[in-house]
Amino acid sequence: MKTIKIIMTASLGLLVLTACQSVKSTVTTEAAAPPSELQVSLIGSSGQPIGTAHLTSVQDGVQIDLQVSGLTPGKHGLHFHEKAVCEAPNFESAGAHFNPFKKEHGFHNPKGFHAGDLPNLVVDAQGNGKFNAITKSAVLLLDKPNSLLKQGGASLVIHEKEDDLKTDPSGNSGNRIACGVVK
Repeated sequence: MKTIKIIMTASLGLLVLTACQSVKSTVTTEAAAPPSELQVSLIGSSGQPIGTAHLTSVQDGVQIDLQVSGLTPGKHGLHFHEKAVCEAPNFESAGAHFNPFKKEHGFHNPKGFHAGDLPNLVVDAQGNGKFNAITKSAVLLLDKPNSLLKQGGASLVIHEKEDDLKTDPSGNSGNRIACGVVK
């Protein structure tokens, strides 16, 4: 009888250990993969929606496809900024230009350029603007120092004037008139 109790207890113990092990193997702690595509909703200084930007991860960069309406015709500075905060009306909450490598501003600046610097956005006579470009200065990959998604994200900011692409810190592009969170 004692032998049967010992065998039953050992069998029950093995069953419990096996069950616990199978539970352990089903629990994973994998980190979520970064998105390969993001949609950024842009708001104007009064908080109203003015457009969207689609960001797509491409080889060593980000493709930006942006459409906006209701803006003043002409060229407008367009930059990624360091914080994922867009508080109207002035969007100062977005912080400075996205600049993980501590460069100066502008594609024509011999000491530049910021990783967040982008070509100007052109808005037509009806107030509509489209922007399509690829930047190799920023990425959507979390393990890179120039990731727009590190430290809680970034923002995409439209300025009131044309960026001269050389004057530090923002190309004389004036006030911030629109913003969207990149997260």
